[in-house]
Order: sequence, then C-alpha cells, then structure tokens
Amino acid sequence: MAVPKKKTSKSRKNMRRAHDFLTPPTVSTCPQCKAPKLPHCVCPSCGTYKGRQVLKAEEL
Repeated sequence: MAVPKKKTSKSRKNMRRAHDFLTPPTVSTCPQCKAPKLPHCVCPSCGTYKGRQVLKAEEL
C-alpha cells in the first residue's frame, strides 16, 4: 500500500485542483430565429437543424 512520506501542503493541494473546475456550456445562436442553442443540436425554439425543419411546432 502506498503511503505518502510527507504531508501534502495546502498550496500543492490547491495547485493540483486548479484544473478541476467546471466549464460553462458553449452556446451558439440559431441562424433562423437568433435564439441561444447548444452547438450540433436542434434549436429548441424553432426546431431547425442545419437549415432544415426537423421538429414540428406541436412537438416543441
């Protein structure tokens, strides 16, 4: 079993955790309705994807 020889300092612990934060999701705008949407996904407000109507209005 591996046992540390020295106590990990607060500074070293925090430097190790510097990259553990969450990043906010990237948001792009829909070219048809200009509403915010996730990239590579169907627009939740108008139902279009890559210029085509994918979802009908009643499905939204």
